[in-house]
Amino acid sequence: MKNKSKQLPTDIDTLQALLLEKDNEIGKLQSKLDSLIEQLRLARHQRFGTSSEKQNPQQGELFDEAESLVEEEDALQTDVVTIPGYERKKAGRKPLPAHLPRIEVVHDLADDEKECAYDGHALHKIGEEISEQLEIIPATIRVIKNIRIKYGCRACEQGIKTASMPKQAIPKSNATPGLLAYVAISKYQDALPLYRQENIFKRHGIDIPRATLANWMIKVGTLFIPLVNLMRDYLVGHRLIHYDETRYQVLNEPGKTAQSLSYMWVGVAGAIGQRVILFDYSPSRAGHVPVQLLDGFDGYLVTDDYSGYNAACKKGNITRVGCWAHARRKFDEALKVQKKKSGKAQVAINYIAKLYRIETSINALPAEQKQQARQDKSSPIIEEMQVWLETSLTQVNVTSKLGIALRYLNNNWVRLTRFLEDGIIPLDNNAAENAIRPFVVGRKNWLHSNSVKGANASAAIYSMIETAKANELEPYAYLSYIIKELPLVETIEQFESLLPWNVKNEHLAYWH
Repeated sequence: MKNKSKQLPTDIDTLQALLLEKDNEIGKLQSKLDSLIEQLRLARHQRFGTSSEKQNPQQGELFDEAESLVEEEDALQTDVVTIPGYERKKAGRKPLPAHLPRIEVVHDLADDEKECAYDGHALHKIGEEISEQLEIIPATIRVIKNIRIKYGCRACEQGIKTASMPKQAIPKSNATPGLLAYVAISKYQDALPLYRQENIFKRHGIDIPRATLANWMIKVGTLFIPLVNLMRDYLVGHRLIHYDETRYQVLNEPGKTAQSLSYMWVGVAGAIGQRVILFDYSPSRAGHVPVQLLDGFDGYLVTDDYSGYNAACKKGNITRVGCWAHARRKFDEALKVQKKKSGKAQVAINYIAKLYRIETSINALPAEQKQQARQDKSSPIIEEMQVWLETSLTQVNVTSKLGIALRYLNNNWVRLTRFLEDGIIPLDNNAAENAIRPFVVGRKNWLHSNSVKGANASAAIYSMIETAKANELEPYAYLSYIIKELPLVETIEQFESLLPWNVKNEHLAYWH
Protein backbone atom coordinates (compact mmCIF):
# COMPACT_ATOMS: atom_id res chain seq x y z
CA MET A 1 0.00 0.00 0.00
CA LYS A 2 1.30 3.38 -0.94
CA ASN A 3 2.03 5.91 1.77
CA LYS A 4 -0.66 8.58 1.45
CA SER A 5 0.74 10.89 4.16
CA LYS A 6 0.50 14.53 3.23
CA GLN A 7 3.74 16.07 1.98
CA LEU A 8 5.01 19.20 3.74
CA PRO A 9 5.21 22.25 1.50
CA THR A 10 8.66 23.22 0.32
CA ASP A 11 7.86 26.92 0.10
CA ILE A 12 9.10 28.72 3.24
CA ASP A 13 6.19 31.21 3.44
CA THR A 14 3.63 28.44 3.06
CA LEU A 15 5.41 26.34 5.68
CA GLN A 16 5.50 29.25 8.15
CA ALA A 17 1.78 29.92 7.58
CA LEU A 18 1.04 26.24 8.22
CA LEU A 19 3.07 26.26 11.44
CA LEU A 20 1.30 29.40 12.61
CA GLU A 21 -2.07 27.78 11.91
CA LYS A 22 -1.07 24.70 13.91
CA ASP A 23 0.19 26.90 16.77
CA ASN A 24 -3.18 28.67 16.83
CA GLU A 25 -5.01 25.34 16.94
CA ILE A 26 -2.77 24.12 19.77
CA GLY A 27 -3.34 27.40 21.61
CA LYS A 28 -7.10 27.05 21.32
CA LEU A 29 -6.97 23.44 22.52
CA GLN A 30 -4.76 24.45 25.45
CA SER A 31 -7.18 27.25 26.39
CA LYS A 32 -10.08 24.81 26.25
CA LEU A 33 -8.14 22.32 28.37
CA ASP A 34 -7.27 25.02 30.94
CA SER A 35 -10.91 26.08 31.09
CA LEU A 36 -12.08 22.49 31.66
CA ILE A 37 -9.48 22.00 34.41
CA GLU A 38 -10.71 25.20 36.11
CA GLN A 39 -14.31 24.01 35.91
CA LEU A 40 -13.29 20.69 37.46
CA ARG A 41 -11.42 22.39 40.31
CA LEU A 42 -14.34 24.73 40.99
CA ALA A 43 -16.83 21.83 40.93
CA ARG A 44 -14.67 19.92 43.42
CA HIS A 45 -14.42 22.96 45.67
CA GLN A 46 -18.17 23.56 45.52
CA ARG A 47 -18.82 19.94 46.46
CA PHE A 48 -16.14 19.31 49.07
CA GLY A 49 -14.86 22.74 50.10
CA THR A 50 -16.31 25.50 52.22
CA SER A 51 -18.90 27.77 50.61
CA SER A 52 -17.68 30.81 52.53
CA GLU A 53 -15.84 33.55 50.66
CA LYS A 54 -13.92 34.56 53.78
CA GLN A 55 -10.15 34.33 53.57
CA ASN A 56 -7.26 33.76 55.91
CA PRO A 57 -6.03 37.18 57.10
CA GLN A 58 -2.52 36.20 55.94
CA GLN A 59 -3.75 35.35 52.43
CA GLY A 60 -2.58 38.72 51.13
CA GLU A 61 1.04 37.68 51.64
CA LEU A 62 0.91 34.96 48.99
CA PHE A 63 2.27 36.76 45.95
CA ASP A 64 4.95 34.44 44.62
CA GLU A 65 3.79 33.54 41.11
CA ALA A 66 6.40 33.66 38.36
CA GLU A 67 4.59 35.93 35.92
CA SER A 68 5.53 39.58 35.75
CA LEU A 69 3.16 41.83 37.70
CA VAL A 70 2.74 45.57 37.52
CA GLU A 71 4.21 47.79 40.21
CA GLU A 72 0.78 48.37 41.71
CA GLU A 73 0.62 44.69 42.59
CA ASP A 74 3.97 44.89 44.39
CA ALA A 75 2.63 47.73 46.50
CA LEU A 76 -0.41 45.64 47.42
CA GLN A 77 1.66 42.61 48.35
CA THR A 78 2.84 44.33 51.52
CA ASP A 79 -0.64 45.52 52.49
CA VAL A 80 -1.28 42.71 54.97
CA VAL A 81 -3.57 42.94 57.98
CA THR A 82 -1.97 41.22 60.99
CA ILE A 83 -4.00 40.08 63.97
CA PRO A 84 -2.08 39.97 67.26
CA GLY A 85 -2.43 36.85 69.36
CA TYR A 86 -4.94 36.88 72.15
CA GLU A 87 -6.32 34.58 74.81
CA ARG A 88 -9.90 33.52 74.19
CA LYS A 89 -12.17 34.11 77.17
CA LYS A 90 -15.02 31.80 77.95
CA ALA A 91 -18.26 33.60 77.11
CA GLY A 92 -20.44 31.83 79.66
CA ARG A 93 -24.15 31.14 79.46
CA LYS A 94 -26.41 34.01 78.47
CA PRO A 95 -29.19 34.87 80.93
CA LEU A 96 -32.70 33.82 79.99
CA PRO A 97 -34.90 36.67 78.67
CA ALA A 98 -36.38 38.80 81.45
CA HIS A 99 -39.80 39.08 79.78
CA LEU A 100 -40.53 35.36 80.09
CA PRO A 101 -42.89 34.43 82.96
CA ARG A 102 -41.25 32.78 85.99
CA ILE A 103 -42.62 29.92 88.07
CA GLU A 104 -40.86 29.44 91.40
CA VAL A 105 -40.10 25.89 92.52
CA VAL A 106 -38.72 25.90 96.08
CA HIS A 107 -36.38 23.10 97.13
CA ASP A 108 -36.10 22.88 100.93
CA LEU A 109 -34.44 20.58 103.41
CA ALA A 110 -36.52 17.98 105.21
CA ASP A 111 -37.39 18.83 108.85
CA ASP A 112 -35.00 16.21 110.24
CA GLU A 113 -32.16 17.76 108.18
CA LYS A 114 -32.56 21.25 109.67
CA GLU A 115 -30.24 20.49 112.60
CA CYS A 116 -26.56 21.36 112.87
CA ALA A 117 -24.38 18.30 112.38
CA TYR A 118 -21.80 19.71 114.87
CA ASP A 119 -23.79 20.79 117.95
CA GLY A 120 -27.39 19.76 117.23
CA HIS A 121 -28.83 23.29 117.26
CA ALA A 122 -31.65 24.19 114.83
CA LEU A 123 -30.54 25.71 111.52
CA HIS A 124 -31.99 29.02 110.37
CA LYS A 125 -32.37 30.36 106.83
CA ILE A 126 -29.41 32.55 105.75
CA GLY A 127 -30.05 32.93 102.02
CA GLU A 128 -30.93 31.29 98.71
CA GLU A 129 -29.14 29.92 95.68
CA ILE A 130 -31.11 30.53 92.50
CA SER A 131 -30.65 28.87 89.12
CA GLU A 132 -32.96 29.04 86.12
CA GLN A 133 -34.00 26.42 83.58
CA LEU A 134 -35.87 26.97 80.36
CA GLU A 135 -39.05 24.96 79.84
CA ILE A 136 -41.30 24.85 76.80
CA ILE A 137 -44.99 23.96 76.79
CA PRO A 138 -46.35 22.53 73.51
CA ALA A 139 -48.68 24.79 71.53
CA THR A 140 -51.93 25.38 73.35
CA ILE A 141 -54.93 24.82 71.10
CA ARG A 142 -58.32 26.06 72.19
CA VAL A 143 -61.74 26.71 70.69
CA ILE A 144 -63.21 30.20 70.65
CA LYS A 145 -66.93 29.77 71.25
CA ASN A 146 -68.77 32.77 69.80
CA ILE A 147 -72.14 33.27 71.44
CA ARG A 148 -74.47 35.69 69.63
CA ILE A 149 -77.27 36.85 71.90
CA LYS A 150 -80.76 36.96 70.34
CA TYR A 151 -83.56 39.32 71.40
CA GLY A 152 -87.23 39.22 70.56
CA CYS A 153 -90.40 41.27 71.15
CA ARG A 154 -92.85 39.57 73.51
CA ALA A 155 -95.68 41.80 72.38
CA CYS A 156 -95.67 40.99 68.64
CA GLU A 157 -93.26 38.05 68.72
CA GLN A 158 -91.71 39.27 65.43
CA GLY A 159 -89.00 41.88 66.13
CA ILE A 160 -86.14 39.43 66.58
CA LYS A 161 -82.59 40.81 66.64
CA THR A 162 -79.29 38.90 66.91
CA ALA A 163 -75.93 40.40 67.82
CA SER A 164 -73.62 40.34 64.79
CA MET A 165 -70.10 38.93 64.62
CA PRO A 166 -67.22 41.32 63.82
CA LYS A 167 -66.10 41.06 60.19
CA GLN A 168 -63.74 38.14 59.69
CA ALA A 169 -60.72 37.72 57.44
CA ILE A 170 -62.31 34.60 55.97
CA PRO A 171 -66.11 34.74 56.42
CA LYS A 172 -67.74 31.57 57.79
CA SER A 173 -64.32 30.04 58.44
CA ASN A 174 -63.46 28.40 61.76
CA ALA A 175 -59.92 29.87 61.63
CA THR A 176 -59.07 32.77 63.94
CA PRO A 177 -56.51 35.46 63.02
CA GLY A 178 -54.04 33.76 65.33
CA LEU A 179 -54.41 30.40 63.57
CA LEU A 180 -54.07 31.95 60.11
CA ALA A 181 -50.95 33.80 61.23
CA TYR A 182 -49.56 30.61 62.76
CA VAL A 183 -49.94 28.67 59.51
CA ALA A 184 -48.45 31.52 57.48
CA ILE A 185 -45.44 31.95 59.79
CA SER A 186 -44.85 28.20 59.94
CA LYS A 187 -44.68 27.95 56.14
CA TYR A 188 -43.15 31.23 55.01
CA GLN A 189 -40.94 32.07 57.98
CA ASP A 190 -40.06 28.61 59.34
CA ALA A 191 -40.17 26.78 55.96
CA LEU A 192 -42.62 24.14 57.24
CA PRO A 193 -44.63 22.73 54.29
CA LEU A 194 -48.39 22.49 54.63
CA TYR A 195 -48.44 18.68 54.55
CA ARG A 196 -46.21 18.64 57.64
CA GLN A 197 -48.48 21.13 59.37
CA GLU A 198 -51.43 18.90 58.50
CA ASN A 199 -49.70 16.02 60.29
CA ILE A 200 -48.88 18.19 63.31
CA PHE A 201 -52.53 19.15 63.67
CA LYS A 202 -53.48 15.48 63.42
CA ARG A 203 -51.27 14.67 66.39
CA HIS A 204 -53.43 17.11 68.36
CA GLY A 205 -56.57 15.31 67.17
CA ILE A 206 -57.53 18.08 64.71
CA ASP A 207 -58.28 17.32 61.07
CA ILE A 208 -57.39 20.26 58.80
CA PRO A 209 -56.74 19.00 55.25
CA ARG A 210 -53.79 20.42 53.36
CA ALA A 211 -56.16 21.80 50.71
CA THR A 212 -57.93 23.82 53.41
CA LEU A 213 -54.62 25.22 54.68
CA ALA A 214 -53.64 26.19 51.13
CA ASN A 215 -56.99 27.87 50.55
CA TRP A 216 -56.56 29.84 53.78
CA MET A 217 -53.15 31.11 52.63
CA ILE A 218 -54.52 32.23 49.26
CA LYS A 219 -57.27 34.20 51.00
CA VAL A 220 -54.80 35.71 53.48
CA GLY A 221 -52.60 36.79 50.56
CA THR A 222 -55.64 38.42 48.92
CA LEU A 223 -56.44 40.18 52.21
CA PHE A 224 -52.96 41.75 52.18
CA ILE A 225 -53.24 43.24 48.66
CA PRO A 226 -54.23 46.78 49.79
CA LEU A 227 -51.19 46.93 52.06
CA VAL A 228 -48.95 45.51 49.33
CA ASN A 229 -50.16 48.22 46.93
CA LEU A 230 -49.32 50.93 49.46
CA MET A 231 -45.91 49.34 50.02
CA ARG A 232 -45.28 49.48 46.26
CA ASP A 233 -45.97 53.22 46.25
CA TYR A 234 -43.59 53.58 49.18
CA LEU A 235 -40.92 51.51 47.38
CA VAL A 236 -40.83 53.50 44.13
CA GLY A 237 -40.94 56.76 46.08
CA HIS A 238 -37.38 56.21 47.32
CA ARG A 239 -34.23 57.54 45.65
CA LEU A 240 -32.58 54.11 45.72
CA ILE A 241 -33.94 50.58 45.28
CA HIS A 242 -32.24 47.19 45.46
CA TYR A 243 -33.61 44.45 43.17
CA ASP A 244 -32.94 40.75 42.72
CA GLU A 245 -34.76 37.71 41.36
CA THR A 246 -34.66 33.94 41.81
CA ARG A 247 -36.22 30.94 40.14
CA TYR A 248 -39.64 29.64 41.14
CA GLN A 249 -41.66 26.64 39.97
CA VAL A 250 -45.44 26.74 39.57
CA LEU A 251 -46.98 23.41 38.58
CA ASN A 252 -50.30 24.53 37.11
CA GLU A 253 -49.58 27.63 35.10
CA PRO A 254 -51.48 28.40 31.86
CA GLY A 255 -49.34 27.91 28.77
CA LYS A 256 -46.37 26.39 30.62
CA THR A 257 -45.29 22.90 31.55
CA ALA A 258 -44.90 21.89 35.19
CA GLN A 259 -41.12 21.65 34.73
CA SER A 260 -40.69 25.20 33.40
CA LEU A 261 -39.34 27.98 35.59
CA SER A 262 -40.98 31.16 36.77
CA TYR A 263 -39.44 33.82 39.00
CA MET A 264 -39.85 35.60 42.30
CA TRP A 265 -38.61 39.20 42.31
CA VAL A 266 -37.77 41.23 45.39
CA GLY A 267 -37.32 44.98 45.79
CA VAL A 268 -35.83 46.63 48.89
CA ALA A 269 -35.79 50.31 49.86
CA GLY A 270 -35.46 52.42 52.98
CA ALA A 271 -33.34 52.22 56.10
CA ILE A 272 -33.78 49.57 58.81
CA GLY A 273 -36.80 50.57 60.88
CA GLN A 274 -38.46 52.19 57.84
CA ARG A 275 -37.70 49.54 55.24
CA VAL A 276 -40.00 47.98 52.66
CA ILE A 277 -39.31 44.53 51.21
CA LEU A 278 -41.64 43.70 48.36
CA PHE A 279 -41.95 40.31 46.64
CA ASP A 280 -43.56 39.87 43.21
CA TYR A 281 -44.27 36.69 41.29
CA SER A 282 -43.86 36.58 37.51
CA PRO A 283 -43.88 33.71 35.01
CA SER A 284 -41.03 35.42 33.16
CA ARG A 285 -37.59 36.94 33.69
CA ALA A 286 -37.88 39.13 30.59
CA GLY A 287 -37.18 42.86 30.58
CA HIS A 288 -40.84 43.85 30.59
CA VAL A 289 -41.17 42.59 34.18
CA PRO A 290 -38.83 45.15 35.83
CA VAL A 291 -40.38 47.80 33.55
CA GLN A 292 -43.72 47.11 35.28
CA LEU A 293 -42.23 46.70 38.75
CA LEU A 294 -40.29 49.97 38.54
CA ASP A 295 -43.03 52.04 36.91
CA GLY A 296 -42.88 55.51 38.43
CA PHE A 297 -39.40 55.07 39.92
CA ASP A 298 -36.79 57.79 39.43
CA GLY A 299 -33.43 57.16 41.08
CA TYR A 300 -30.63 54.64 41.60
CA LEU A 301 -31.24 50.94 40.93
CA VAL A 302 -28.78 48.51 42.55
CA THR A 303 -28.66 45.06 40.89
CA ASP A 304 -26.32 42.43 39.55
CA ASP A 305 -25.35 42.65 35.87
CA TYR A 306 -28.47 40.92 34.51
CA SER A 307 -29.41 42.72 31.28
CA GLY A 308 -33.15 42.37 31.95
CA TYR A 309 -33.07 45.60 33.97
CA ASN A 310 -31.78 47.66 31.03
CA ALA A 311 -35.23 48.21 29.51
CA ALA A 312 -36.54 49.72 32.75
CA CYS A 313 -33.55 52.05 32.94
CA LYS A 314 -34.05 53.20 29.35
CA LYS A 315 -37.75 53.83 29.83
CA GLY A 316 -37.46 55.74 33.11
CA ASN A 317 -34.96 58.11 34.61
CA ILE A 318 -33.13 55.27 36.37
CA THR A 319 -29.39 55.09 37.01
CA ARG A 320 -28.01 51.56 37.19
CA VAL A 321 -25.57 50.75 40.02
CA GLY A 322 -23.30 47.69 40.14
CA CYS A 323 -22.55 45.26 42.95
CA TRP A 324 -18.99 44.86 44.24
CA ALA A 325 -19.97 41.64 46.05
CA HIS A 326 -20.70 40.02 42.68
CA ALA A 327 -17.41 41.29 41.26
CA ARG A 328 -15.52 39.92 44.25
CA ARG A 329 -17.28 36.57 43.90
CA LYS A 330 -15.87 36.19 40.38
CA PHE A 331 -12.33 36.69 41.63
CA ASP A 332 -12.97 34.37 44.57
CA GLU A 333 -13.92 31.63 42.09
CA ALA A 334 -10.77 32.37 40.09
CA LEU A 335 -8.71 32.08 43.26
CA LYS A 336 -10.28 28.72 44.14
CA VAL A 337 -9.32 27.11 40.81
CA GLN A 338 -5.69 28.26 40.94
CA LYS A 339 -2.98 25.92 42.17
CA LYS A 340 -1.23 28.73 44.02
CA LYS A 341 -3.44 31.06 46.03
CA SER A 342 -1.80 34.22 44.78
CA GLY A 343 -1.61 36.57 41.83
CA LYS A 344 -4.12 38.81 40.14
CA ALA A 345 -7.24 37.29 41.71
CA GLN A 346 -5.86 37.99 45.18
CA VAL A 347 -4.82 41.49 44.11
CA ALA A 348 -8.38 42.26 43.02
CA ILE A 349 -9.78 40.86 46.26
CA ASN A 350 -7.35 43.04 48.24
CA TYR A 351 -8.42 46.13 46.32
CA ILE A 352 -12.09 45.38 47.02
CA ALA A 353 -11.32 44.67 50.69
CA LYS A 354 -9.80 48.14 50.97
CA LEU A 355 -13.04 49.69 49.67
CA TYR A 356 -15.11 47.73 52.20
CA ARG A 357 -12.83 48.71 55.08
CA ILE A 358 -13.36 52.36 54.18
CA GLU A 359 -17.12 51.82 54.03
CA THR A 360 -17.10 50.24 57.47
CA SER A 361 -15.29 53.24 58.92
CA ILE A 362 -17.68 55.81 57.39
CA ASN A 363 -20.92 53.83 57.59
CA ALA A 364 -22.48 56.01 60.33
CA LEU A 365 -21.80 59.31 58.52
CA PRO A 366 -24.55 61.31 56.75
CA ALA A 367 -24.69 60.90 52.97
CA GLU A 368 -22.90 64.20 52.23
CA GLN A 369 -19.99 63.43 54.55
CA LYS A 370 -19.83 59.87 53.29
CA GLN A 371 -19.52 61.09 49.69
CA GLN A 372 -16.68 63.42 50.64
CA ALA A 373 -14.88 60.63 52.50
CA ARG A 374 -15.19 58.40 49.45
CA GLN A 375 -13.67 61.10 47.27
CA ASP A 376 -10.76 61.43 49.70
CA LYS A 377 -10.15 57.74 50.46
CA SER A 378 -11.89 55.46 47.94
CA SER A 379 -11.32 57.45 44.76
CA PRO A 380 -7.51 57.02 44.79
CA ILE A 381 -7.97 53.25 45.20
CA ILE A 382 -10.39 53.17 42.27
CA GLU A 383 -7.95 55.10 40.07
CA GLU A 384 -5.11 52.74 41.00
CA MET A 385 -7.31 49.72 40.43
CA GLN A 386 -8.35 50.94 36.98
CA VAL A 387 -4.71 51.19 35.86
CA TRP A 388 -4.09 47.67 37.18
CA LEU A 389 -7.24 46.39 35.42
CA GLU A 390 -6.27 47.82 32.02
CA THR A 391 -2.85 46.18 32.26
CA SER A 392 -4.20 42.86 33.51
CA LEU A 393 -6.76 42.51 30.72
CA THR A 394 -3.94 42.13 28.19
CA GLN A 395 -2.09 39.49 30.22
CA VAL A 396 -4.79 36.90 30.95
CA ASN A 397 -6.57 34.26 28.89
CA VAL A 398 -10.09 35.63 28.35
CA THR A 399 -11.70 32.17 28.71
CA SER A 400 -10.16 31.44 32.10
CA LYS A 401 -11.97 32.12 35.37
CA LEU A 402 -9.61 35.01 35.99
CA GLY A 403 -10.21 36.36 32.51
CA ILE A 404 -13.98 36.15 33.06
CA ALA A 405 -13.62 37.98 36.38
CA LEU A 406 -11.53 40.73 34.80
CA ARG A 407 -13.98 41.18 31.92
CA TYR A 408 -16.88 41.31 34.38
CA LEU A 409 -15.07 44.04 36.30
CA ASN A 410 -14.25 45.94 33.12
CA ASN A 411 -17.74 45.66 31.59
CA ASN A 412 -19.39 46.86 34.82
CA TRP A 413 -16.78 49.46 35.76
CA VAL A 414 -19.01 52.51 35.29
CA ARG A 415 -21.81 50.99 37.38
CA LEU A 416 -19.42 49.73 40.04
CA THR A 417 -17.80 53.15 40.53
CA ARG A 418 -21.07 55.09 40.78
CA PHE A 419 -20.88 54.85 44.57
CA LEU A 420 -18.38 57.72 44.38
CA GLU A 421 -21.11 60.03 43.02
CA ASP A 422 -23.59 59.93 45.90
CA GLY A 423 -23.32 58.97 49.57
CA ILE A 424 -26.61 57.04 49.54
CA ILE A 425 -25.27 54.47 47.05
CA PRO A 426 -24.01 51.26 48.73
CA LEU A 427 -21.13 49.11 47.53
CA ASP A 428 -23.27 46.05 46.87
CA ASN A 429 -26.71 44.54 46.43
CA ASN A 430 -26.55 42.51 49.65
CA ALA A 431 -29.78 44.10 50.94
CA ALA A 432 -31.77 42.39 48.17
CA GLU A 433 -29.82 39.12 48.40
CA ASN A 434 -30.39 38.94 52.15
CA ALA A 435 -34.09 39.75 51.70
CA ILE A 436 -34.63 36.98 49.16
CA ARG A 437 -32.75 34.35 51.19
CA PRO A 438 -35.75 33.27 53.36
CA PHE A 439 -37.66 32.51 50.16
CA VAL A 440 -34.77 30.42 48.82
CA VAL A 441 -34.55 28.50 52.13
CA GLY A 442 -38.30 27.89 52.10
CA ARG A 443 -38.20 26.72 48.48
CA LYS A 444 -35.86 23.88 49.46
CA ASN A 445 -38.61 22.55 51.72
CA TRP A 446 -41.92 23.21 49.98
CA LEU A 447 -40.33 23.07 46.47
CA HIS A 448 -43.07 24.77 44.42
CA SER A 449 -46.54 26.29 44.27
CA ASN A 450 -49.47 24.47 42.73
CA SER A 451 -51.13 27.50 41.15
CA VAL A 452 -50.59 31.11 40.11
CA LYS A 453 -52.96 32.18 42.92
CA GLY A 454 -50.73 30.38 45.40
CA ALA A 455 -47.63 32.03 43.96
CA ASN A 456 -49.15 35.50 44.23
CA ALA A 457 -50.33 34.77 47.78
CA SER A 458 -46.81 33.64 48.69
CA ALA A 459 -45.39 36.90 47.34
CA ALA A 460 -47.85 38.97 49.40
CA ILE A 461 -47.27 37.01 52.62
CA TYR A 462 -43.48 37.06 52.23
CA SER A 463 -43.71 40.84 51.70
CA MET A 464 -45.57 41.36 54.97
CA ILE A 465 -43.38 38.99 57.02
CA GLU A 466 -40.01 40.26 55.77
CA THR A 467 -41.03 43.92 56.00
CA ALA A 468 -42.27 43.35 59.55
CA LYS A 469 -38.92 41.81 60.50
CA ALA A 470 -37.03 44.69 58.86
CA ASN A 471 -39.03 47.11 61.00
CA GLU A 472 -38.29 45.18 64.20
CA LEU A 473 -41.76 43.70 64.64
CA GLU A 474 -42.36 40.12 65.75
CA PRO A 475 -43.87 38.61 62.57
CA TYR A 476 -46.47 36.31 64.17
CA ALA A 477 -47.80 39.11 66.36
CA TYR A 478 -47.88 41.52 63.41
CA LEU A 479 -49.69 39.12 61.06
CA SER A 480 -52.23 38.22 63.75
CA TYR A 481 -52.89 41.91 64.36
CA ILE A 482 -53.41 42.94 60.73
CA ILE A 483 -55.46 39.83 59.86
CA LYS A 484 -57.83 40.85 62.67
CA GLU A 485 -57.89 44.55 61.75
CA LEU A 486 -57.95 44.52 57.92
CA PRO A 487 -61.60 43.36 57.58
CA LEU A 488 -62.63 46.38 59.69
CA VAL A 489 -60.69 48.99 57.67
CA GLU A 490 -62.65 51.47 55.55
CA THR A 491 -60.31 54.37 54.73
CA ILE A 492 -56.84 54.83 53.19
CA GLU A 493 -55.64 56.36 56.45
CA GLN A 494 -56.66 53.21 58.32
CA PHE A 495 -54.83 51.03 55.79
CA GLU A 496 -51.70 53.18 56.15
CA SER A 497 -51.83 52.83 59.93
CA LEU A 498 -51.38 49.06 59.49
CA LEU A 499 -48.14 49.32 57.47
CA PRO A 500 -45.24 47.81 59.45
CA TRP A 501 -43.37 51.08 60.01
CA ASN A 502 -46.54 52.65 61.43
CA VAL A 503 -47.34 49.84 63.88
CA LYS A 504 -45.85 49.99 67.36
CA ASN A 505 -45.01 46.97 69.47
CA GLU A 506 -47.59 48.02 72.06
CA HIS A 507 -50.29 47.43 69.42
CA LEU A 508 -49.18 43.80 69.31
CA ALA A 509 -49.12 43.16 73.06
CA TYR A 510 -52.19 40.89 72.92
CA TRP A 511 -50.49 38.56 70.43
CA HIS A 512 -47.17 38.18 72.22
